[in-house]
Amino acid sequence: MEPPVASIRSEGDGIVSTVNSFGAKSTLTVGSTDYEIFRIDTVPGFEKLPFSLKVLLENLLRTEDGANVTKAQIEALGSWDASAEPSTEIQFTPARVVMQDFTGVPCIVDLATMREAVTALGGDANKINPLSPAEMVIDHSVIADLFGSENALERNVEIEYERNGERYQFLRWGQTAFSDFKVVPPGTGIVHQVNIEHLAKVIYDRDVNGVLRAYPDTCVGTDSHTTMVNGLGVLGWGVGGIEAEAAMLGQPVSMLIPRVVGFKLSGEIPAGVTATDVVLTITDLLRKHGVVGKFVEFYGEGVASVPLANRATIGNMSPEFGSTAAIFPIDDVTLDYLRLTGRSEEAVALVEAYAKEQKLWHDASHEPVFSEYLELDLGTVVPSIAGPKRPQDRILLSEAKSQFEHDILSYATPSTSDDLVDLEGKHSFPASDPGQVPGEEAPTTRPVHINSGAPANASKPVPVTTPSGEKYILDNGAVTLAAITSCTNTSNPSVMIAAGLVARKALQKGLKQKPWVKTTLGPGSKVVTDYYEKSGLDKDLEGLGFYTVGYGCTICIGNSGPLIEEVSEAINSHDLAVTAVLSGNRNFEGRISPDVKMNYLASPPLVIAYALAGSMHFDFENDALGKGSDGEDVFLKDIWPTPAEVQELVDSSISRDQFIKQYATVFDGDERWRSLPTPDDAIFQWDENSTYVRKAPYFDGMTMELTPVRDIEGARVMATLGDSVTTDHISPAGNIKPGTPAAQYLTEHGVDRKDFNSFGSRRGNHEVMIRGTFANIRLKNAMVAAVNDGQVVEGGFTRDFTLPGGPQSYIYDASMNYQEQGTPLVIFGGKEYGSGSSRDWAAKGTSLLGVKAVITESFERIHRSNLIGMGVVPLQFPAGQSWESLGLDGTEIVSISGLEELNNGVTPKTVRVTATPSEHSPEGKQVVEFDAVVRIDTPGEADYYRNGGILQYVLRSLV
Repeated sequence: MEPPVASIRSEGDGIVSTVNSFGAKSTLTVGSTDYEIFRIDTVPGFEKLPFSLKVLLENLLRTEDGANVTKAQIEALGSWDASAEPSTEIQFTPARVVMQDFTGVPCIVDLATMREAVTALGGDANKINPLSPAEMVIDHSVIADLFGSENALERNVEIEYERNGERYQFLRWGQTAFSDFKVVPPGTGIVHQVNIEHLAKVIYDRDVNGVLRAYPDTCVGTDSHTTMVNGLGVLGWGVGGIEAEAAMLGQPVSMLIPRVVGFKLSGEIPAGVTATDVVLTITDLLRKHGVVGKFVEFYGEGVASVPLANRATIGNMSPEFGSTAAIFPIDDVTLDYLRLTGRSEEAVALVEAYAKEQKLWHDASHEPVFSEYLELDLGTVVPSIAGPKRPQDRILLSEAKSQFEHDILSYATPSTSDDLVDLEGKHSFPASDPGQVPGEEAPTTRPVHINSGAPANASKPVPVTTPSGEKYILDNGAVTLAAITSCTNTSNPSVMIAAGLVARKALQKGLKQKPWVKTTLGPGSKVVTDYYEKSGLDKDLEGLGFYTVGYGCTICIGNSGPLIEEVSEAINSHDLAVTAVLSGNRNFEGRISPDVKMNYLASPPLVIAYALAGSMHFDFENDALGKGSDGEDVFLKDIWPTPAEVQELVDSSISRDQFIKQYATVFDGDERWRSLPTPDDAIFQWDENSTYVRKAPYFDGMTMELTPVRDIEGARVMATLGDSVTTDHISPAGNIKPGTPAAQYLTEHGVDRKDFNSFGSRRGNHEVMIRGTFANIRLKNAMVAAVNDGQVVEGGFTRDFTLPGGPQSYIYDASMNYQEQGTPLVIFGGKEYGSGSSRDWAAKGTSLLGVKAVITESFERIHRSNLIGMGVVPLQFPAGQSWESLGLDGTEIVSISGLEELNNGVTPKTVRVTATPSEHSPEGKQVVEFDAVVRIDTPGEADYYRNGGILQYVLRSLV
């Protein structure tokens, strides 16, 4: 196809008001259409900038107003010193905001609440509208309750609507009440896959004051994996819901010009290696290198050989590297993908013309200046998995069995049956026969009966005492959940087709999945179903139990539903350390299923393989998957497809028409969605009896005048936590467990146990969410060891020093007691505090629990920013120090002085922390004093903190 004809002419008539210090405003003509653009080549130094910083440079040129965005900021970016530490603050204005429903519902709740608050302060409620386009995809609510049957999808969707009707009505109201706010209804796809396949434009075009303007598509999203769109050359990343709300209301994202890590790619992916293997390798490399808070940009000759879907897989896992973004520049591969996914030829022509004119087109012969450099020869990548609890813990597939034998020692509870022994560092598994796997041991312990006469997940469970099916033995390491899930991989046809082919070949050989494995398939969009049906692979997958359970995130976010009843009972009766294998991006402890202790990330075809193997104690090179119908052993190599086989089906089964058809009615929804009753008032009428959606408390008692910042005095410690405490540990997530504070609240409000639903579905109700904050079943608060014979009891517990003796208590209950006394709280943490998903409730819940400061060894970027956005000050221990090395144990009374400097417009570099022993402290304990580093990193963050939070800042600005 011939490239579009483009021409440039200068235009200085000032149609659009901007300072335009560099005379950057021009016109780009593509075909017969004129677009106003802002030329980055007008800024000295632009030519040496990496692609990602060129995008930021254009953003500043286009939004320069002399106040928020200044000539000095633009000059600083043009003269960027790649080797310097970030120090210059800029204001980035994303083109749009992308949300998913778990994190998006609180955004709309807050906007609805702000409409009332702005009226109370004398402002205009209609000012509370998205000023930047906002798109929400409802993808986080469907749960894999049913699986392994033809009606699993339909029934799961029905249950989804039954559980979430109130929320969905509220979102339907928001879609009509707010302008520039679109909702993709349930049952459509996963937000990041829908984003790359349909929503993203790469180059945005929008009418601005009567002028058609073109500029790079950029976005922030209320989900950390927003970075998936980086694979398309769209700069964007995950932010907390509170930051997203501010962006929707026209507030720029305050940031420091980042360091940019250049990641050079060379070679080609070898046969037998998948995109998942590549991304796990890159995750491993970048985690070891250290890229937290940095941009990663891919360049070099090898970029052209990386398909767009693989780029998206790599971009998706940017949060797992720790980077802010992981971006690929625009090239022919980008254009081909846009055409394949149904974008118009006019849109593709604009992308090509704009990218080439603005020097945003990838030129492999030109090496930009980067802050740091890494390189990977794609030809050196080998099959890998990651686990058992972090995505960066990569394991070579060839070493998976031996690594598992080592890791299981940390998880398994040896029983009287001697199922796991450690003899001078040598361990067998199980002790009687190292070669056995679940289902093949001598039937002496843990009998599991699975009814073969009815679906394993039949609504009426089969009592174990009266089995009508075959008898199996379950042991540590059994794969009890195998899930093809998550947009990370479901967006990638090559690995999805490969999974289908593994299933086809396995069936042809006469293999079946192990009966204790729950098998699920959660396509990221309906296009996946289209090409599965066209190729016939849907029947092959179903033959191994991989029926579609829903179009949503499902297993990757913990919406796994119950395991097979008898399996779950055996796990809990014998405290087994069983496993899950999923094609996702997150495998943190307690995330996937409360029954599963060890979680592994793997490519979709390997998910199928592990369902066949049934155990992590398995060597795919040497262990047979089973006997074929001919009686011969079948190994993984016998059913693994060749690259040519995969490509043949990709070419014959996937077409542009599929994308056009599926996305033609993407915002319409099914009859269930369209028939939801939708109120049409400008201000939402809250239902005081609702347990799903309640008016947010953040603006209660708020006035236009600022309340001065105060030092923190007489605080108690709520938790003393270790390294790698994630937002999964902090934020309410997963199912609501009976007996917990959240469950008690729902019971008191007339909700039956069967209708508790998940925390994610109730994110619009702060009363539920606050009760689930710091309530993760795997949270380890070291404070409670003192009242448990030195043992740390896992779960949402602390010591309540308002009560005699400081007994163990639920964190929520203790918080309410402290707040009743007017006692502020602090948290002590370790390294990488707050890593994981960009969950706003990890910060909102922390604030509502009365926590005023969090002191750690280091923070994850998003969570640190979100804490400030909710009025909580993030502090760091002195370099090389920790709460443990300082001799702190949580019994102290803590005071923090020096914060009041913020009232003078100054952000102190450090504040003085004094920890004084209390009546609950060990005898002889001394006062500890240290200077904590204040992690309020930008002037904008200081403004938010002075206002009590980002929402209060925005509201005052609008009034």
